[in-house]
Amino acid sequence: MTQEPKAVVAGYDGSDEAAAAVRWAARHARAVNCPLNVVHCSMWPLLTKHLGPVPGVSGSGLEQSAQSILEEGVAHAAAEVPGLQIRSTLLHGLPAQLLAQVSTGERLLVVGSRGLGGFLGLLVGSVSLELAATAACPVAVIRRDLHPDGQVVVAVDASGSPAALEDACALATAWQAALTVIHVQHQPPGHQRPATQEAEAEAQRILSSALTHARAAAPGITAEGEVLTDGSVPHAILQASAEARIVVVGSHGQGILRETMGSTAHAVLHHARGPVLISRRGS
Repeated sequence: MTQEPKAVVAGYDGSDEAAAAVRWAARHARAVNCPLNVVHCSMWPLLTKHLGPVPGVSGSGLEQSAQSILEEGVAHAAAEVPGLQIRSTLLHGLPAQLLAQVSTGERLLVVGSRGLGGFLGLLVGSVSLELAATAACPVAVIRRDLHPDGQVVVAVDASGSPAALEDACALATAWQAALTVIHVQHQPPGHQRPATQEAEAEAQRILSSALTHARAAAPGITAEGEVLTDGSVPHAILQASAEARIVVVGSHGQGILRETMGSTAHAVLHHARGPVLISRRGS
């Protein structure tokens, strides 16, 4: 039995932010030569059983409205990339939970920066933030595409951030974009003493190792790196990625729950002006 190729999954709720995410997802699906699955999650079945059409009113009803929203999302993708293989999926329930499920094992999940639940989503918290902390595949949160020809920036920590580095190399290869690898030495505010030679040597070792892996994973791509020192790791990442096409960060946190996201990823996701990719992997 032939298995379907992995897809880029894009959540769509009819908002401008979601439309931008679908268009971005369509371009990326073309770049990596895979299908796009546009998903709309309708929460109306949680609130009412009256989903059918209003008697005598053609095209009415909550279920029909949900289908129309889904079709609109597909139309955005098809207009952005004519000829792209596009699937569509209508689901019923909470968007974060359903999108996490439908994207498991897929190539990438793409969402808009304001979530996928309208005003109800805001009441229960940001759907995009929840997905960045719980999904079992990488999650791209799309804001304004300010630098479409910019470089891919990836931040690596002491572990080398292998998942983030792998995802950044894949993006740079697909887009034929330059790659910038950064490692941040944390210097607490008010701390005046310079880093020791040992600390500086370790930071350079981490960066050098990451660059070696990047150049092997993305041959032909220009890969450069830099060690930064800052009192705030997220601040350094945001400054370094101000003109990036996308910034890639790892997701691991130190919380006691599986559904956690590291404080650095959390801060970057909240404050980045452009697209952010949170590198997640299934457990």
